[in-house]
Amino acid sequence: MLMFVLKCLFLSFVAVFTSPSIVQGSNFCEYPAIFNFGDSNSDTGAISAAFTVVLPPNGQNFLGNISGRACDGRLIIDFITEELKLTYLSAYLNPVGSNYRHGANFATGGSSILPGGYSPFHLGLQISQFIQFKSRTKILFYQRSDTNRTKLSFKSSIPRPDDFSRALYTFDIGQNDLAYGFQHMSEEQVRDSIPNILRQFSQSVQQLYNEGARLFWIHNTGPIGCLPLNFLSYESKQGNLDANGCVKPQNEIAQEFNRQLKDQISQLKRNLPLAKLTYVDVYKAKYELVSKARKLGFFNPLKFCCGSYHGYQITCGKKSIQNETVYGNACKNASQLVSWDGIHYSQAANLLIAKQILSGVFSDPPISLRQACL
Repeated sequence: MLMFVLKCLFLSFVAVFTSPSIVQGSNFCEYPAIFNFGDSNSDTGAISAAFTVVLPPNGQNFLGNISGRACDGRLIIDFITEELKLTYLSAYLNPVGSNYRHGANFATGGSSILPGGYSPFHLGLQISQFIQFKSRTKILFYQRSDTNRTKLSFKSSIPRPDDFSRALYTFDIGQNDLAYGFQHMSEEQVRDSIPNILRQFSQSVQQLYNEGARLFWIHNTGPIGCLPLNFLSYESKQGNLDANGCVKPQNEIAQEFNRQLKDQISQLKRNLPLAKLTYVDVYKAKYELVSKARKLGFFNPLKFCCGSYHGYQITCGKKSIQNETVYGNACKNASQLVSWDGIHYSQAANLLIAKQILSGVFSDPPISLRQACL
């Protein structure tokens, strides 16, 4: 009994010195950095740096040609950094003009949790990149330099070694595992693949925990059946579209993915005693936006602003003429559309979603982002 009490006291003592700080005189957490992992929903320039430049009109309402975002403006991760009064996250794969003082973004467009799929930068590789980043920045931080000016220059653009244990670790990934599966497998096979996908996700969280990560903010996957691209490409059958025009079987599988993800997070809470993990129901926030789109001032949520999928695919930013119609230009009313390009949400939609999830109303436990370390 005495040993048990001493162990509990020790864990409590360790937790105090490894958790994010709490702002004096308030109930808000203060995070020195954010490290993000994900796909194009939170990619702030990686895919643009690694492969093909993300062309205008992407970014037309935010940073323009150097946005690197598959959106007309800001993403949910951008609104998270604004909420925490931190600088926008630089992509790990884009060193030009980047500053990693307050974190780094390992998310890459097309990424999935499992290897394969649309991108080579799966979650396991993103975790490996983070581990290398952490190791190298620590070496740089303590490295002797010839001049104080050089030393200060290094330190002003990288995290401090003790920031890693107090940072916020955010995830928005899993949608591409399902999307790729729907294109190459039966719906039943996609459903059966979920446990293996989530085992890999849990292993990635465990790796970060072993590296000293303690605070995790985890988004579930959105209503993939409500993406205009999926609606247009799906061979609809009687009863397979819901009242909003979303593809029901795809959304049902996304919900099953989220149910199992929530179970995995509950298990991680038991296995990682010093961690604080918050499960964020982005699916519900996004589906409510789709179902209430017109009440919120948006047009039909299955319409989009840039590109085309009507019989041929023209991605946003690439121009083509089909039947004397020019495609590739953006519409003039992006702020009134939920979808930007048929796959990604518009800045206006991201802002409303962010406001909902940051408040904590869709979180388990039901706490805001600014209180997630308490």
